[in-house]
Amino acid sequence: MKIVIAGAGEVGSHLAKMLSNEYNDLTIIDNNESRLNKLAEFVDIVTVEGSPTSIRTLEKAGVPEADLFIAVSPAQEQDVNLISAMLAKKMGSKKVTARINNDEYLDHENKLLFTELGIDLLFYPEKIAAYEIIDLLRQTGTTEFMEFARGKLQMVVFRLEDGAPLISKSIYDLSAPDGDILFKAVAIARNGTTIIPNSEVKFQENDLVFVISTKEGVTEAMSFSGKNEIDIKRLMIVGGGRIGEMLARKLERDVEHIKIIEQRKERCEYLSEILNKSLIINGDGRNSDLLLEEDVKNMDAFVAVTSSSETNILSCVAAKKVGVGKTIAEVENIEYIKLAEGMGVDAVINKKLITAGRIFRFTLSNKVRSIKCLNGSDAEILEFIVNPNSLITTGPVKDLNFPKEAIIGGIIRGNESFIAKGDTNIKPYDRVVVFALPTALAKVNKFFI
Repeated sequence: MKIVIAGAGEVGSHLAKMLSNEYNDLTIIDNNESRLNKLAEFVDIVTVEGSPTSIRTLEKAGVPEADLFIAVSPAQEQDVNLISAMLAKKMGSKKVTARINNDEYLDHENKLLFTELGIDLLFYPEKIAAYEIIDLLRQTGTTEFMEFARGKLQMVVFRLEDGAPLISKSIYDLSAPDGDILFKAVAIARNGTTIIPNSEVKFQENDLVFVISTKEGVTEAMSFSGKNEIDIKRLMIVGGGRIGEMLARKLERDVEHIKIIEQRKERCEYLSEILNKSLIINGDGRNSDLLLEEDVKNMDAFVAVTSSSETNILSCVAAKKVGVGKTIAEVENIEYIKLAEGMGVDAVINKKLITAGRIFRFTLSNKVRSIKCLNGSDAEILEFIVNPNSLITTGPVKDLNFPKEAIIGGIIRGNESFIAKGDTNIKPYDRVVVFALPTALAKVNKFFI
């Protein structure tokens, strides 16, 4: 697949590293030579220096022959992304997608307008991150959460801390006596390695466990983690940027008390004008005395979404130490994710990983409905729609020779959902949730073509 990425910033660079693993023909455009050279040291790509809005540059990058054009210049260059995406489509790129920073563009009527202009997908990383955090606040026992088909199947992720009932048990121990199962552990992240578990693998303390569950099985699945759900009535947000603003707007109806701590005075004044119920505090979220003064110890949840990963991690650690039940940090430096989790932060959000999953879907079968790159693991979770006569329909799961680096978690069939077992037969038009390591993605995709 020929892919052209316009923008070698953090999101573009991460996408390039991810997509290069799939034997794609990859070209990166950027007007910063040093960024291109740095990326070329680690990834097998063709680099083109120049503006993504230059027709000559786009031609040099092979845009007319591209299967996918991705415009991911930084958020403040939204117009560059939109113009380059529209040019790419007109020049012959089969699919194009662009990063934006304007929520208005995602309204249904406006999305149709951009579709007519040739842009297949608009994505707003900050909005995606805000909605991820909201999901985590609704499922407070998890470090990550995702739902399929309006919740018919759900993915929950939790870390096994000292005393968790699941420690020393195996997958076999989780099966119901009559053979019916409502949830299934599909992966374990342990010491930097992701394990697709078989019946003999036993869970250990500090394991990060990925579980696919029916809606009815979530409570029971979470009971094995030893974590209790928290009813969030009091929330503190450190960082009043786009993500903090969207969180407060969305949660003001459901959360009784919201406090936002923001360092920029002019931003505080803006937030005070547009938010109805939130209390805005002008101050530095790294200041533990300020956090205590603002009653952090009596908060049910604490979310840190400043532009500094270090500030977000440290403020969450401070909140955790005084007893806050749920802490969530935005951590954009991928190398810091495991550090944050090791320091006790309950959940980590990374815009690059979230965005990469949205875009990566375009490189796979057109039957992939969704894909998500997961924190704490180098694996992805995908949702496929089954084609008639595809390989996945040719027999029971146990006889398919499905890649060992992947596992079928659950199936949605009409209004029903169930967890896959060895004797399960997958039918055309089923929606199938698969957990896969990067090395298996191309093999898995072939089962659904």
